[in-house]
Amino acid sequence: MAAGYLDILRARHAARLLIGTLVGRLPSGTAHIAIVLFTRAEGGSYTLAGALAAVYGLATAVGQPLLGRAVDLYGQPRVQLPAAVVSALGMFLLALVGLRSLPLAYGAVIVAGVFTPPLEGGLRALWPTVLGREDRVHRAYAMDAVAQEVMFTVGPLLVTVLVSLWSPAAALLVINTIGVLGALSVVVSEPSRTWRSAPREAHWLGALRSPGLLALLGSFFFVGLALGSITVAGVAYADDHGREAVYGWLMAALGLGALIGGAVYGARQWAGAPERRLRVIVALLALGYLPLMLTPGVVAMTALAALAGVFLAPAIACSFIVVDRHAPRGTVTEAFSWLVTTFGVGAAAGTAVAGPAVELGGTAWSFAVAGAGGVAALMVLLATGRVLAVPGRTDVSVQGSENDRNGAVQPGFSSGHQA
Repeated sequence: MAAGYLDILRARHAARLLIGTLVGRLPSGTAHIAIVLFTRAEGGSYTLAGALAAVYGLATAVGQPLLGRAVDLYGQPRVQLPAAVVSALGMFLLALVGLRSLPLAYGAVIVAGVFTPPLEGGLRALWPTVLGREDRVHRAYAMDAVAQEVMFTVGPLLVTVLVSLWSPAAALLVINTIGVLGALSVVVSEPSRTWRSAPREAHWLGALRSPGLLALLGSFFFVGLALGSITVAGVAYADDHGREAVYGWLMAALGLGALIGGAVYGARQWAGAPERRLRVIVALLALGYLPLMLTPGVVAMTALAALAGVFLAPAIACSFIVVDRHAPRGTVTEAFSWLVTTFGVGAAAGTAVAGPAVELGGTAWSFAVAGAGGVAALMVLLATGRVLAVPGRTDVSVQGSENDRNGAVQPGFSSGHQA
């Protein structure tokens, strides 16, 4: 299992870019958790905490595709590092001002969200340059998803440790400072400095002119909704059990489950089109979210959280390949940024809905939002099956079209089907 991943990490610049991107994304990956904990510590309600986190997610949703398009047009260093600095300054302002001025607090999270650098899409744009062979690029997508889950496992624990040792405000300051250093590490690297996007057709819709990409984004809005609702539901569950640390363990278990699932997925051989495979994975993901509504004791709930996460990384890794197949030429960073945007909007909706759900019906209701989100994600994929199917692309006989920049067989595919 590890041999393929080690082969990628041994490539020049690969480990540095992966680690730098993960560190640079730490602020955005932990922002919802940090904002909720900060708001509660300042005496704010669950509804206010959910609203602030939702505004951050919506602001990120606005900024990611715009910054992604700017990266495609002007290169990575000129966009990524300035954005990371401005985003961090927004969070610094929130930590310093607190909730004394709600308009200023909302303004701070808006600035932090809008200027979140599109490091995630930028990394996937760099993989072809760094790795060369397209089979290694596709395996890197799976490794990328697994590595994200390491961040989502470590991130919540890091935030809770910083909160316990100092304060939620200190956690915001430390996490965002680390994020700027991660972005700096990426943009000063040779691949980032020399990368240029492929020529693109001038079109105001950019990547969104692809119907298949729109269908995928519609589904992953609801995956984001499920994850966003779990952020608030987990805090409520921890409050019910009187221990703040319980929240960190639940989030870490969710990330650990995804890490295991992603590692196994990336090491296996899969046949068939990724669009069909994605439907199966999302169905299993939805089934994993539903038992969370039972809200059993801490040990059992932690186990359920780990189970709920198992199919998250495989779903993300498979979605990367689907994006790659459907993104118009010259829109690679923008297309991946739209996927991040969809997650942000979905997560914002999830946090906004889960907050009132806790106050109206208790913790179980907020976890029910996650289950409903998983089911809705599957319904979208089933309803848009014909749109997602790539005409004339059921095997490797058709390659190199605008919507398949890589045109390669996915690594480990025994039957030779395109992935």
